[in-house]
Amino acid sequence: MTKSNKGLFITMEGPDGSGKSTQMTLLCEYLREQGVDFLQTREPGGTAIGEKIRNLVLDKSHPEMDDLTEAMLYAAARAQHVAEVIRPALAQGQLVVCDRFMDSSLVYQGYARGLGQPVTVMNQLAVGDCLPDVTFLVLVDPKTGMNRIQHKDRDRLEQLDETFHQKVYEGYIQLWEQSPNRIHRINGTRDQKCVFEDVKDIIDPILAKR
Repeated sequence: MTKSNKGLFITMEGPDGSGKSTQMTLLCEYLREQGVDFLQTREPGGTAIGEKIRNLVLDKSHPEMDDLTEAMLYAAARAQHVAEVIRPALAQGQLVVCDRFMDSSLVYQGYARGLGQPVTVMNQLAVGDCLPDVTFLVLVDPKTGMNRIQHKDRDRLEQLDETFHQKVYEGYIQLWEQSPNRIHRINGTRDQKCVFEDVKDIIDPILAKR
């Protein structure tokens, strides 16, 4: 697929417990400080329909959910998100920052769940040519990630065992190896401010070009 964005599409990725959401918050705060006009959104979610799907797919009271059902729900939420929010914003030349996107499905459902190519196909249909320009991949090993979230109220996927999260980690490594120009791998095991210095070093030249 090729992307045709007039704006700039930035995504934040990482396994559970990586500190991805913290870096997303710090990035958005930094953009505001720099006076950058941007749209902040998340997946699953970002639309009224997407948020309803999010509540369903992450609900830990549904352990019986089939893996394919899970993958299709994520793709459906993404299709709505792209059509309603992301594509129109990019068409207007806006900067869009999204917490998770298609890479999450390729890793969690395609690789870790073992569904493979069908996940790629359904997500290609969902996003079309609406692809990220820059992706920050905040990585920590599965044990560290699980230790970080052990005391929180974990959602359905966060409750899965370390074997699953090891596959998530491996899947992200594979994606990074396949797309090193787009995906910027960042060591998430350090202090959050040190981690954000890496994010800032990457985003500053990109903003300067705009």
